[in-house]
Amino acid sequence: MSADERPSGTGRLLTGLTWAVLLLGLWLWGREATSGPGGHSAPTTGDVAAVGRPLGVALPPAHRPVEPVKPQRLDIPSIGVSAPVVPRGLDRTGAVDPPPYEMPRSVGWFDRGAKPGADGAALLVGHVDTRSKPAVFYDLSSVRPGAKVRITRADGSVAEFTVDDVQVFPREHFDPKQAYGQHDPDRAELRLITCGGAFDRKAGTYTANVVVSAYLTAVTTTTTA
Repeated sequence: MSADERPSGTGRLLTGLTWAVLLLGLWLWGREATSGPGGHSAPTTGDVAAVGRPLGVALPPAHRPVEPVKPQRLDIPSIGVSAPVVPRGLDRTGAVDPPPYEMPRSVGWFDRGAKPGADGAALLVGHVDTRSKPAVFYDLSSVRPGAKVRITRADGSVAEFTVDDVQVFPREHFDPKQAYGQHDPDRAELRLITCGGAFDRKAGTYTANVVVSAYLTAVTTTTTA
């Protein structure tokens, strides 16, 4: 599909992300995805998939939540992601506003929700592709339980999360609580979200959302001599 033929907008992430905002107690007016580039097929197969946690994968104990501090950078070594984190709010439809397409290698943090490392489930969103090339979360669906996700925070500390679940949720029959709800109370958790499934050219959106869940397992603080 050429650039002229593609619908415009940032809606590929919006269906699932709108529900995420609802879970945080905000009233949203726009619950339907609009449109998006769809320059590449998302690197997942089918509308429904669940990697989950394979048997035999030993995961470390959770670290207690720490003080809320704004995130600045996201690193996922297993898929080569190192990206700045930018705060994002709601767009004019009332849905979470992902980074603009002019910033395809950036990750958006929903700044009205939990801060990474603090109690709750922090939401980070990124595009899977642009009109011409893969974007920051193109390989997100290949992350597996046990992988490390590191968030550098504004105070210089690094919150390290361990992935414990990877799911692909279809737009139809979407369960926001299962996708974005806190898995364990009093735990610092992370959700990394992008588009998945197939690109529906007629609707102008992907058919699913990839949701990687992780929980805090270590914190490194900056020390001065």
